[in-house]
Amino acid sequence: MRILALETSTEWCGVAAGDGARWLAREERTGPAHSERALALVDAVLAEAGWPLAALDGIAFGAGPGSFTGVRVACALAQGLALGADLPVVPVPTLSALAHAAWAGSGAQRIVACLDARMREVYVAAYARSESGWREIEAPRVLAPVSIAGPEGSDWVGAGNGFAAYPGLGRQLGLARVDDAARPTAQAVGELALPRLAAGEGVAAADALPLYVRHRVALTTAERDAGARL
Repeated sequence: MRILALETSTEWCGVAAGDGARWLAREERTGPAHSERALALVDAVLAEAGWPLAALDGIAFGAGPGSFTGVRVACALAQGLALGADLPVVPVPTLSALAHAAWAGSGAQRIVACLDARMREVYVAAYARSESGWREIEAPRVLAPVSIAGPEGSDWVGAGNGFAAYPGLGRQLGLARVDDAARPTAQAVGELALPRLAAGEGVAAADALPLYVRHRVALTTAERDAGARL
């Protein structure tokens, strides 16, 4: 099966296309300019693959949690492309894609995925890998770093820029090590989405929704004056 995957929930904008055996990906560190570059990256990846949109079997996107704007960009683009081509959509939690990318890079199989959520909070979840795939040990949530407790057991590894924003968090959670440069990638989104697509778990474009976790979309004046960001 052929799938197109989008990941724009962090400052990176990524697009990947693959069928499980072969993946092509383009990624740029765009900051908040995802909407300016995402469609161009889609065009570039599909051209490199030699696949028209109609040749795809589905579209996946990093559904969050993450940057509100970035998550909405990926969701809207996935919906628009899928609606026009009559394709199913597979929303993939961003933190699971982060864990998958960290596993692909290091082989770690017990991962605490953590992204900086601004507002003195982080998005965090825990995943363990087995022969059948990933098992969610702790669901995605948003917490102040001081409120997070480490998962039970040993050999847990931290991944994501939440550990760069709060350097003491890895020690607090008793993690074996931390990769604070790990990030969710479009290929990781695609690799997680492919078996779900094959199992018929794709949804209609209109039913593909983001996973925000935090539902605040605006700051108070005092928070803005203090330099807080969503």
